[in-house]
Amino acid sequence: MAAVPVFASQAAFADLGGNGSNGQTTEEHGDSSADGTLSSTAGVIVYDRSKNGSGSAVGPVTSTTSWTPPPCWYAPKYTPAQLKAYLEPIWAADSTGYEWDATQRDRYVNGHPYKDFNTDKADKGYWWDSYVDESFPPGWNKCDKPIFWVDKGDAPPADIKNAVTPEVLAELAYKEIRVPTDPVNLAPAGTTKVNLATWAWLDKATFKPVSVTASVPLLGISATTTAEPVSLKIEPGTSDAVTYPASGVCEFDNGSVGEEYTAGDADKTPPCGVKYLRSSGSGPYQLNATITWKITWTGSDGNGDRLPDGVFGKPQDVIVQEIQSVNR
Repeated sequence: MAAVPVFASQAAFADLGGNGSNGQTTEEHGDSSADGTLSSTAGVIVYDRSKNGSGSAVGPVTSTTSWTPPPCWYAPKYTPAQLKAYLEPIWAADSTGYEWDATQRDRYVNGHPYKDFNTDKADKGYWWDSYVDESFPPGWNKCDKPIFWVDKGDAPPADIKNAVTPEVLAELAYKEIRVPTDPVNLAPAGTTKVNLATWAWLDKATFKPVSVTASVPLLGISATTTAEPVSLKIEPGTSDAVTYPASGVCEFDNGSVGEEYTAGDADKTPPCGVKYLRSSGSGPYQLNATITWKITWTGSDGNGDRLPDGVFGKPQDVIVQEIQSVNR
């Protein structure tokens, strides 16, 4: 048989896409039972979203680079007895061909490199296999390494990409991050005038750091991924406009960005905002306000680092009218 079968991967996301689970902990426990048998969720990643963005007005961030979270990964899936119970019926069915079955028996039974499914090490480790993101992003089927053994307390083989570690957990938690999608505050709001400075600011109480912790309880490892807002970029939706500052990028300062407009600010230049130089005509301009979030992680092993910044942008309509002159 020319084709080599690939074991069907089990999904490790307990709740995909964050729908209905913001601000909650995914209640799945990946421990072994009293008799040493792995539960069906042994390698499942548990997400604690209690410090994540919550409610209906939240959304995921998009990486500012080509990097994306792992579409598949490896984690514990079988005890020796469970792997034996899984593979032997496949071999007995003779549906995968003699050559493939013989190669598998040689790997897991005959000592090249494993002997009798490692039954003599039943309490000393686990068989690891692949899991996939059930939204099946590009690359979801790339975790095609054969099932392998890892002793308890040992790190997975360094040459196996995406074998679950605190760093991989941090990358997976990146996808679960949810940030506020509230529109930027504008004054005047909705409708403004040509050559009138429009002030822009964000609500400090809404736009604050959020985090998600991912863990595999069976292994005692975890990582917390945190997103912190760092800047707001304003794109007026037309070249006939001036932004404040000129770059259009307003930096967060002490947890806030921009200043709320007050009645005495009419003759002032806003620290963050826009001035339109031409009417929007019969329709509105689409102002796009994009917030950049700095993403960092810390792991249970003491390691931590930056991940690619994430962004979330949302357009909002701005009607710009000419200032009407009065003829006397």
